[in-house]
Amino acid sequence: MSPTFGTENLSPYQVDSRREIISLLKGLQNSNQLISMLINGGSEVFITSILEVDEQNDIVIIDSAPDNMANERIAQSDRVSFEGLLDKIGIQFAAGKITRISFENRPALQFNIPGSLIRLQRREYYRINTPLSTPIKVSIPADIDGRIVVLHLTLVDISCGGIAILDEKKVLDCTIGKTYEHCHLDLPSTGPINVTLQVRNSQELVLLNGKTNRRIGCQFINLSNSVLSGVQRYIMKLERERNSRLNGIR
Repeated sequence: MSPTFGTENLSPYQVDSRREIISLLKGLQNSNQLISMLINGGSEVFITSILEVDEQNDIVIIDSAPDNMANERIAQSDRVSFEGLLDKIGIQFAAGKITRISFENRPALQFNIPGSLIRLQRREYYRINTPLSTPIKVSIPADIDGRIVVLHLTLVDISCGGIAILDEKKVLDCTIGKTYEHCHLDLPSTGPINVTLQVRNSQELVLLNGKTNRRIGCQFINLSNSVLSGVQRYIMKLERERNSRLNGIR
């Protein structure tokens, strides 16, 4: 659930072909995919999207952050990382220098087309967003000011490896490695399941409307085969529903 797709060697998944890199970036643009923009080693995360891939001028243009100070921090960063999903494929790339510009009469950011990127298509890394219309909740017993309180937090996405949750009130201890036992995940058609969660990353999100939220990535610990099967069935159900909607639109 880490924004860098874990710590293993990713060189086998590196794409160096300029034509393929441009094709993937244009895929993100044409599908209007939201992507994460990370600075300061991932301590700050902004949600953005690709507005233009200009092959002739070797630049990518993206949406700016919602406030001037954030854009200045981005422009001053030595390295800015990006991650997103395109048709089940994890896409990760980086920019060495970002410039503030105006694009179609609105603030924007631009950087050179990356010389390489990571394209990671492995089932265990595939995350699928949970529906906003019927939010999925996870109950986490947590020590809040010396007493145990059960927090009911909303899932953002789920994979066979873990979940991402939103802590809007920012009360959960999100120290990396912090483990929460006896958590209850209520999946439709599967029913409540007991899981142990370990915090793997925490990101302060700045949304396009300027609001902030905290996204916490958690890994499943010692998931039993029966529970894993239930999670897999739910992911497949979400995929079928999503594909049905896409086919309906077409």
